[in-house]
Amino acid sequence: MTTQTRPWYKEFWPWFLLGILGLAVAMGTTFLVVSITSFDGMVVDDYYKEGLAINQTLEQDRRAAELGLVATLRIDELTGDVVVNLEGEARPEQLQLDLIFPSRGDRDQRVTLEQVRGAQYVGQLPRALQYRWYVQLQPQTDTPEWRLLGEIELPQQEPLILRATAGGT
Repeated sequence: MTTQTRPWYKEFWPWFLLGILGLAVAMGTTFLVVSITSFDGMVVDDYYKEGLAINQTLEQDRRAAELGLVATLRIDELTGDVVVNLEGEARPEQLQLDLIFPSRGDRDQRVTLEQVRGAQYVGQLPRALQYRWYVQLQPQTDTPEWRLLGEIELPQQEPLILRATAGGT
């Protein structure tokens, strides 16, 4: 009795094993391309420099508390108008409002707010924003003396109140 064997390429198992290997190569190549082309922007190169900057930012928080600063922030969802009323012992000519997106640095927004009268400052966002943002308000100078921090979910109808705390927020 003779058994006739089929050629290897007509069997199931070699193709099954080659399929698994091919899938692994395709997935590995896909993940490599994605990891190279998408930069998350969250890694800091100079940890020592960042560590030294922590003391400066804590001092800015303490100074804002000493000045008794409280800011009321309103963002019009249709026009993008930004209005800030600043209470306390500071009245710079311009304020810098940074809206920081939690996970993607390329979405961050910076708005310069001009003093229009007394404690009121006005600026304009380039476009309407959505989702959650970290908010940082400080004077528009090379080395800001103080800062106020908070979080906002946009669009938001009610104003955001930013209060200074001695230990930071």
